[in-house]
Amino acid sequence: MLRQYELVDRVLSYDPGANEALLNRAYVFSLHAHGSQKRASGDPYFSHPIEVAGILTDLHMDDETIATAILHDTIEDTVATPEEILKLFGPNVARMVDGVTKLSKIEAQTENERAAENLRKFLLAMSDDIRVLLVKLADRLHNMRTLHHVPNPDKRRRIARETMDIYAPLAERIGMYEFMREMQSLAFRELEPEAAESITRRLDQLKEGGGDRIAKIGSGVKLLLSRHGIEANIWGREKQPYSIWKKMSERHISFEQLSDIMAFRAIVPNVEDCYAALGVIHRRWPMVPGRFKDYVSTPKRNGYRSLHTSIMHAENTRVEIQIRTADMHAEAEHGLAAHWAYKHDKVRPDAQVSWIADLIEILDTADSPEELLEHTRMAMYQDRIFAFTPRGELIQLPKGATPIDFAYGVHTDLGDQAVGAKVNGRVVPLRTPIENGDQVQILRSKAQVPQKAWLNFAITGKARAAIRRHLRHTERVETQSLGRTLFDEIVQRLPTVLADDAATGAARRLKLQDETALMVAIARRQVTDQEVMEALMPGSGAALAREAPPRQSSAISITGLTPGFAFDLAECCHPIPGDRIVGLRRPDRGIEVHTIDCQQLAQGDDADWVDLAWGHKTQGGTARIAVQLKNEPGALGVVASIIGGQQANIINLRLDNRDQGYHTNTIDVEVRDAHHLVRLIAALRAADAVSLANRV
Repeated sequence: MLRQYELVDRVLSYDPGANEALLNRAYVFSLHAHGSQKRASGDPYFSHPIEVAGILTDLHMDDETIATAILHDTIEDTVATPEEILKLFGPNVARMVDGVTKLSKIEAQTENERAAENLRKFLLAMSDDIRVLLVKLADRLHNMRTLHHVPNPDKRRRIARETMDIYAPLAERIGMYEFMREMQSLAFRELEPEAAESITRRLDQLKEGGGDRIAKIGSGVKLLLSRHGIEANIWGREKQPYSIWKKMSERHISFEQLSDIMAFRAIVPNVEDCYAALGVIHRRWPMVPGRFKDYVSTPKRNGYRSLHTSIMHAENTRVEIQIRTADMHAEAEHGLAAHWAYKHDKVRPDAQVSWIADLIEILDTADSPEELLEHTRMAMYQDRIFAFTPRGELIQLPKGATPIDFAYGVHTDLGDQAVGAKVNGRVVPLRTPIENGDQVQILRSKAQVPQKAWLNFAITGKARAAIRRHLRHTERVETQSLGRTLFDEIVQRLPTVLADDAATGAARRLKLQDETALMVAIARRQVTDQEVMEALMPGSGAALAREAPPRQSSAISITGLTPGFAFDLAECCHPIPGDRIVGLRRPDRGIEVHTIDCQQLAQGDDADWVDLAWGHKTQGGTARIAVQLKNEPGALGVVASIIGGQQANIINLRLDNRDQGYHTNTIDVEVRDAHHLVRLIAALRAADAVSLANRV
């Protein structure tokens, strides 16, 4: 454990102007606050925050960040208060300590909820000051280094899984690859101990059988570059067991089939030498096709820059080589911390991690812990592709992204209004996958709104969060509207006129938050009509229990409501405008609309019946028809022509059965109303190729 003077000397060695008094005060305060507390290893608890601070001195962090690291567990694990931290160490340190403080006091029902809540507060804190992230990553790294001391195996696995799913990707996203690799290696050893041991043993066997191949190959590359006037420092290493295991899992291959288990870094003086060295290496050894990546001209989203290539070395050994300058190497290893300028010129490097803004937006829209974790892991994990706007602006997206992801990546309003896209000048559907280097133009309309179907092909967390936010808002607004209509109908059944604030009083008696919550509860049958009547007219419950309450006085119009939100059109009978309809209202579900003669209504369950009407401005719907055709060439074409000629639209067609003389198709068609469907069926029946046509 670092002693007080050793820690202070470390900071002063790279920052002579650091606030020495602040560091000494933090050291002494934390030492006394943690007192006799012990860690699972038996070491004094105080050793943990000091080691975290030591990790950050290796990154040359400023004095406030080091003080935060020393103090980061005092509020939760000791009697120290936020007010003391603020008074003794100032607002910046107090704010960061609050952001980094572990959140174990949060009561949660599931591990996902606990992890999601931790992540939510953590991301909000680091969005205010990115140094919070650096302290938290150092804290997690030291916890992983001492994980083997934790006696409970389930707790060890939980911590390792959380590290693999959240903290290692966070380190990667800000370019701190050294942190990322060590976290992954330590977590892998805990999560897959047998695989880790097996791969480590294989690597040791290769070392014994092949001698020091890494040193030989590295010397050869260095000599080759020197002969061409390029001075380079070469480092070689075997890839980590976790990296090897991941490739084996993804490619479904054995260890023996892996050919690229060695990687080398060539550090050259400048960018020109990077490309010169690449040319020399490619002229000497064959390049492996598809393995060259230029992150110098097109850096990764986290600012990472380097040239990557794989070559076939002697004896068919595949070797990966990364070529970069010294500055690029520093950024590649320590990322955001490598060019920290917070104290010196007040330039915050938050611009490097613009993805944090996307995550913060997701925080505001995630509907569940699982959804938050899903979006966050997706935003941090997936490999990236690059696409261009018509003006040449570069947009980074995960592999498999579609134009709808691109649109939301540019701006939320553009995504909301997207109706189509042009990729490289060609009009394509919004579900079309984007390839690396594509130019994408989004076609928009102010009349468009996000569609539920977009969730089937939107893959970025930002896009999915925005779509879900709109869908939830629409559902709530339409559910309130339907609930208001049902409430007004319930009021009409009562024998007396109610006061203007009757709804507010009823909500209070039903223990609901407000009048809006009452309307939602009515629409989703979280309260029954009889309960609402009793709440509106206290004391009338006994009378209502003796005799059935009056039925509806008029049908409720569903005009203006969108199918799929406050109500759903039943799949069994496919009701369309013009049909006599009835609604089934079940607890915590929207109203299910059926035709009055639907056989499903006879099954009899606990649903309330609601008399419904389409209204005058209802748009068309989808009807299902069964068409029996003669088994002859062109018969299906005749049917399609008739449907198109009647201004109807086929949205689905299924061949149900086929015999020697006839075959039967089920066709879903968009029509204006029931009269339109009747004319369509009559036209089909008149065709010689059609032997039978009926509505299903």
